[in-house]
Amino acid sequence: MQQKSLAILNSSSSFDRTQGRDALDIALIFGSYEQRVALFFQGEGVRQLVNRQQADIIQAKDYLATFSALPFYDVEEIYVCQHSLTDRALTTDFHLDNVSVLSAGDFAKKLQQFDMVLRF
Repeated sequence: MQQKSLAILNSSSSFDRTQGRDALDIALIFGSYEQRVALFFQGEGVRQLVNRQQADIIQAKDYLATFSALPFYDVEEIYVCQHSLTDRALTTDFHLDNVSVLSAGDFAKKLQQFDMVLRF
């Protein structure tokens, strides 16, 4: 039986709601079962990758450090929409390595390569 591939599309800001943390948890769970999982970031979701965030200022739990566990779960595909970065005047100074920044068109094409998409 062929395994399905899963794309997790993050479009919510870092500490706006629990959606970013929930998306990360799902990526780790599916990765632990050796499923092909990729993380996609667009819109406000690109803010989850910004380096040196200070969750303690808003008294939120900092789940962003957990992103460093992704390689241990074989979650190695991470894609960011360049248009979303540009719209927010953000750079590619991410707290993760090996992030692929794609044009809006390439981002959409890459997303279509997956069997299932969960949006957060």
